Amino acid sequence: MGKGARADAEAIDRALREDLGMEMELAKATVLLLGAGGAGRTAALKLASEDIAELFLVNRTKIKAETLAREIAMRSPGVRVTIGYPAGQVDLVINATSLGLKPADDLPFDKAQFSVSQARAVYDMIYRPVETPLLKTAKAAACRTANGLGMLLYQGARALEIWTGQAAPLDIMRRALEENVYG
Repeated sequence: MGKGARADAEAIDRALREDLGMEMELAKATVLLLGAGGAGRTAALKLASEDIAELFLVNRTKIKAETLAREIAMRSPGVRVTIGYPAGQVDLVINATSLGLKPADDLPFDKAQFSVSQARAVYDMIYRPVETPLLKTAKAAACRTANGLGMLLYQGARALEIWTGQAAPLDIMRRALEENVYG
């Protein structure tokens, strides 16, 4: 895994721990990951390396989810991977799809197969708009929620640290991001 991929993996891990308060909860967690593309793959591999209990993978194209499941089985054989939706509760739902970028977008999962009320926490990698349809629905279901701004912050901070060899000024960077992204 190159420096960029490692920085992305560290960013999602840190965002989940800090923005959702999942510090001790990732180990042995059950996670539903929506999307198996670049960001979804990075999140899946990082979560598997954290020794989560089970990962449910849902992707528009099943073959992509199956390919990712095989990769996880090779790298983290102790993690159970299921293609499809969970029947019961999950600790975390992560949206790594583009559904939610527009206010009129539908939810990024099949409502006939899954309800957000099955989740304790929901993380949407999308950071604009600040509250996607998924996050609105999750808040209404009393889930802990966070959007992708923290992930963007930690990606940038790690890149700055790699380039300069110095600690990134996170507070300044967060304020600048919030101003520029949300006005």
